[in-house]
Amino acid sequence: MLLSSLDQTIVSTAMPTIVGQLGGVEHQVWLTTAYLLATTIVMPIYGKFGDVLGRRNLFLVAIALFTIASVGCAFAGDFTQLIIWRAVQGLGGGGLMILSQAIIADIVPASERGKYLGPLGAVFGLSAVGGPLLGGFFVDHLTWQWAFYINIPVGIAAFAIAWFTLKLPSKKATKPIDIMGVVLLSAFTTCLIFFTDFGGDAEFGWDSMATWAFGIGMLAAALLFVLVESKAKDPIIPLSLFKNPTFVNATLIGLTLGLGMFSAIGFVPTFLQMSSGTSAAASGLLMLPMMAGLIGTSIFAGIAITKTGRYKIFPILGTLVTGAAMVAMTTLSADTPIWLICVFLFVFGAGLGLIMQVVVLVAQNSVDPSMIGTATSTNNYFREVGASLGVAVFGTIFTTRLTSNLTDVFTGAGASAGDAAGATATLDPQTLATLPDAIRDGVVTAYADALAPVFWYLLPFIGLAFLLSLFLKQIKLSDVAGMVARGEAVGGAEAEELESAHRMVSTAAVEGEKADAPR
Repeated sequence: MLLSSLDQTIVSTAMPTIVGQLGGVEHQVWLTTAYLLATTIVMPIYGKFGDVLGRRNLFLVAIALFTIASVGCAFAGDFTQLIIWRAVQGLGGGGLMILSQAIIADIVPASERGKYLGPLGAVFGLSAVGGPLLGGFFVDHLTWQWAFYINIPVGIAAFAIAWFTLKLPSKKATKPIDIMGVVLLSAFTTCLIFFTDFGGDAEFGWDSMATWAFGIGMLAAALLFVLVESKAKDPIIPLSLFKNPTFVNATLIGLTLGLGMFSAIGFVPTFLQMSSGTSAAASGLLMLPMMAGLIGTSIFAGIAITKTGRYKIFPILGTLVTGAAMVAMTTLSADTPIWLICVFLFVFGAGLGLIMQVVVLVAQNSVDPSMIGTATSTNNYFREVGASLGVAVFGTIFTTRLTSNLTDVFTGAGASAGDAAGATATLDPQTLATLPDAIRDGVVTAYADALAPVFWYLLPFIGLAFLLSLFLKQIKLSDVAGMVARGEAVGGAEAEELESAHRMVSTAAVEGEKADAPR
């Protein structure tokens, strides 16, 4: 999970160096998009195939793909090769992210699973901060290739450990594989990623025909996918999942969280860089409080759920805490001290930690044990969809306001419109440090004035997540959810009978102890 999520962020700070050495500045966005696209496409596929064919061999394939692709990325001779290997890396990374969570569900019953899913949720916070830090460190002190070298020994160790210790039964598909569903879901995901990327790109924008061509393709693929899935014998994402109100509720919370969370995480480091005048790597250190808050509450929530068996209160509290942090962030200005921003980020992370993996646990627990992989991947998939939409839409709002504000700063200082546009396009923390104090203060104010209102736009989504949390149904956490994967049950009625039998045995044992006790 750490390797997969870390690779979404580690390249960001190394990208200028990579582009400088390999060329391809006009295509640098593909370095991130190729990985994101491949990861998102294969999430539901790994989830469904894991349920149908067993997860052990798929997990080994995912680790191998990811590790081999890391070698390919490190030794890439040109930018095109690097992009291809990044896509292959994403094909493995999507499996690592989904199967690591589903395998926990295979070997740990839901009543105990909270304390395991907590650290997995904390990994997202760790990678959000650790990725840029590591990328910056490698570029400054080693070479950019180390952003990929670091995966190789960990991947080899993970493969060896899984090979020798992970004991899960293999299965055989009893129904035809839903190839058409896979193709249409891949088409929908591809169109979605391009639609959001093109919409947020200065070269195309939301008024471009190319952008809306992908938008139309996305809608067409979605409609065809629903039609195909309604008739498939074993659909890649069974439509029956969406008749389950608890699953739908947990997945919608994940979707709205993705919209708000990734947008905020994506914009704040840029503001921190410009307001503190530090490098990208150093500004990543200022995100440590968010990581500390997220890790702390993720682990706390997991342990508490394991002890009490109750989860509903955590998304409610989490959305309230996250909303409070976002309201606080709307007050950001050029004069806001760094320590106060760090407090806001700590509270923001603490709120996220109370929600992220809890909704995955709820989604897993709300379905038949034979569908745990599908439920896990579908929940994660919709969170990624929310993240893509959020970063694109709210990134456009932020960028538009920022460009206008910066242009006003430079024209106000006496620059022509053309010079102001050029200065805005090439502005970075190093350039900012050389500007006169008055202009530098104006630039920081421009960033703050562009960023703070974005949080008002994000708040309605956190409010929606809060309302959904209020209606989240509290279901008993299953004690036998992993029995299907371990070959101890076939799911459905048999799993319920086993759980009932376990309760009867436990009750009989207690009664026997009472009868034998001395009077």
